[in-house]
Amino acid sequence: MGSSELLIVLDRDGSTPLQQQVCDQITALVRAGQLRPGDSVPASRELAQQLDVSRTVVTRAYELLRANNVITARRGSGTKVAPRAAAPPQHPAPKAAFAPQPPRATDGSSALWQPWEPPPTHHPSTALDFRHGTPALAEFPVARWRQSLHDAYGRADVASLGYGAAEGSPTLRTEIATLVRQSRALDASPDHIMVTSGATQALDILVRMLVGPGDVVVIEDPSHTVLRQVFGCSQAHVVPVPVDGQGLRVGDIDACVRAHGHDPARVKLVYVTPSHQFPTGVILSEERRRGLLQWAYGHGAIVLEDDYHNEFTFTGERLPALAAERHRDTVVYVGSFSKTLFPALRIGYAVLPQPLVQPFLGIKWITDRLTPTVAQDALADFISTGAYARHISRMTRLYRQRRSRLLEALYEHFGAEVRISGEAAGLHVLVTLTGARGIPEERIAEVAAGRGVRIYPASGYFVQDPPAEPTFLMGYAALPAPRITRGVDLLADAVREATGRASNSR
Repeated sequence: MGSSELLIVLDRDGSTPLQQQVCDQITALVRAGQLRPGDSVPASRELAQQLDVSRTVVTRAYELLRANNVITARRGSGTKVAPRAAAPPQHPAPKAAFAPQPPRATDGSSALWQPWEPPPTHHPSTALDFRHGTPALAEFPVARWRQSLHDAYGRADVASLGYGAAEGSPTLRTEIATLVRQSRALDASPDHIMVTSGATQALDILVRMLVGPGDVVVIEDPSHTVLRQVFGCSQAHVVPVPVDGQGLRVGDIDACVRAHGHDPARVKLVYVTPSHQFPTGVILSEERRRGLLQWAYGHGAIVLEDDYHNEFTFTGERLPALAAERHRDTVVYVGSFSKTLFPALRIGYAVLPQPLVQPFLGIKWITDRLTPTVAQDALADFISTGAYARHISRMTRLYRQRRSRLLEALYEHFGAEVRISGEAAGLHVLVTLTGARGIPEERIAEVAAGRGVRIYPASGYFVQDPPAEPTFLMGYAALPAPRITRGVDLLADAVREATGRASNSR
């Protein structure tokens, strides 16, 4: 119990003795589940003071309760509800007061919108887990980060410990401005940078701010299911547009919007992941980049650039952010430290055109007031002292090695019967097993899990035209090279087993 007080109300004018009333009401609390086996009850002196009765009343009530096996009393452990006290009645679990129910697609399909469900919590295990989106957390320099936290708290004053600015720490926004200028060629004033509780909050605020009933949001197809849920909870119509080897098919936007029964002039937002499309991993081509910016400028729409894997590129080609190019005022750039540092940090940011700054701040202020200030100052210290750059450099080398080991192992086992995309950047690749055509993804994943390997089917990320062959997202960042080798060995065995069983059933 969070309090030593019990909700007991005595009828001092009634005919029932006070000790019996105390006994009856504590018994009722136990039966109602407000007191549960093992819960402490107040000492007799304390309860007597609370009820303004003599201690003898409470002592006699407790004697009745012990006799009825409702409470127990042991020297040194106090008085508690008995382990075998009357069990509380079983009630069905209450329904949540609000559970987002995204609207259905306008064509009647349920593929785009599914009722929201919390994603499964990831717990470390002994399995060879190719989960995507998980950085090498075991390699994070915890001691150095602890020093930044220690220094931040050492410098903390009254302002730092109070309600900070909704836009975030000035120091951190200045450091982010330097980061995006150096790594993404995006020259942004700190005044245009808003710190958020992760990239997802930035997306949510932008949707609330930019779209309304009857408006249209364009998303990539395939795309992340969480993203579809964020946009699906708005009052806008969400239209998927296909992705190919050059990224979003910009030339198809108008036709796709019309095919869903909407006017392209109502498009307010176009969501893209140009540096490493999720989940295919393709990079938006130069021609498509220019075309998208021109299209958005001509339609008065905002391009939402999610640069979720912006720091990790494994080829010589590194393109600037869309927000750094012509028509930059039509682009909102969103980034996060979840993949570069660790997800529990919950710090992201948005780089906004000037007209969007104040509306964004208004929504940020009423949603959570501020992202924790001292953590922001610690991150600013981590960046300014060079620890961040050293960590990124070390992780890039490590991820390149692990990526190479995964690709080598896949080609060693599957040869020409595997197709891989997305290997140029990011922390995962999309793997298509062309030699297992006709075998359900779920079947392969099930057999692999039985061998201690976790892989993740990709079809659920596609709204239209899912892959004809079994396709999986395979993250490699968190697995050392020997475990990657072992994992692919076991995956190959699982594919052979799944294929053999399918052949025998024909």
